[in-house]
Amino acid sequence: MKVKDLAEKLDYECLVSEGNELEIKNGYTSDLLSDVMGNAPEDSVLITIQAHKNTIAVATLAGINCLLICNNRPAPDDMLETAKEEGISVYRTRENQFTASWKVHELL
Repeated sequence: MKVKDLAEKLDYECLVSEGNELEIKNGYTSDLLSDVMGNAPEDSVLITIQAHKNTIAVATLAGINCLLICNNRPAPDDMLETAKEEGISVYRTRENQFTASWKVHELL
């Protein structure tokens, strides 16, 4: 499934669309960035409440194609700018991580 398909089907708010044509083959839910670096599968969507520039750095290292920020948390400009530079899509939802993870799992 492409990033844009996931976002459209679940009606998420798009903050950065740079990687919308990339494939999503899996998902990972975590707020501990060291856990994400060690365990998140490549070509996945990261479901998290971590909304800062370091999240993009970790996503790049882990080969993550898309971030889904939960609980409608704000995303700072420097984070979004870095996501654009790295080609990582960023979406936001009002849903909590449990609900968002379940919905993403159902689509994948």
